Amino acid sequence: VAMETVSLEHQIQSVQRHIAFLKKEQMELLHDLHLEILRLQKHCSELTHDLEMKELEARQQDVLDRELEEKCRAMEVQLQEKEKDNLELRKELQHKETLVAALRSSLRSKERRFLEELKRRSHRVTILDTELQKQTEAAAYL
Repeated sequence: VAMETVSLEHQIQSVQRHIAFLKKEQMELLHDLHLEILRLQKHCSELTHDLEMKELEARQQDVLDRELEEKCRAMEVQLQEKEKDNLELRKELQHKETLVAALRSSLRSKERRFLEELKRRSHRVTILDTELQKQTEAAAYL
């Protein structure tokens, strides 16, 4: 019986050591799990913050994109207006070029008639001058 009691006491001590060891292991495991939970919570917070920042940037980019699209549409409207104005100015320029060509032609024609008239009058002056000289000579002779 004493042997059995010693054996039972050894078994009880062995079981108690195992229980103490398991409690210690469990406490270390719980501590490590708490640290891992804290690390994961911190990582989750960082990821959430990054996601929020990316969403904010995406919203800001969307706003910028819409503003740029509106500016592009406004610029396209202005471009169309300018092209319309340019077309009108080209038509006006073409009309004025036609008028200038007509005026040049008219001017050349008038210049030609003027030169012809000038030549005819110069010839007439020469004839009259010759006649005057003859009359002057005749008058001087008399």
